Amino acid sequence: MAETIRIDWGRAELAGLYNRWPKDENGVPEEPVLLCKLSALDMSDELMLNMLEAYGIPCLRQYPGDGAFGKLVLGMSGEGTEIYVPKSLYIDAKELSKGAEIDEEL
Repeated sequence: MAETIRIDWGRAELAGLYNRWPKDENGVPEEPVLLCKLSALDMSDELMLNMLEAYGIPCLRQYPGDGAFGKLVLGMSGEGTEIYVPKSLYIDAKELSKGAEIDEEL
């Protein structure tokens, strides 16, 4: 059974992510797909996000478990970072991420 991703667009809208995210003909944001899980210890998550955004692929990051609390208190998530991309751009994002040190291959 596929996991349902809950997105709170309120915070993402501040960064303009909501505006950049592809939408269907009714204006509903496209389904996000998990691209990879990266460690936050070596900034690989930030590098991946910046690289994908540079190629016009909007990215949504989630911190699994209590990772959001760690990010707030310590400045990094001990649980890593999950990076999601729009379903229609997944293949392009996967191709661009080849060669990156990904913690969890999907």
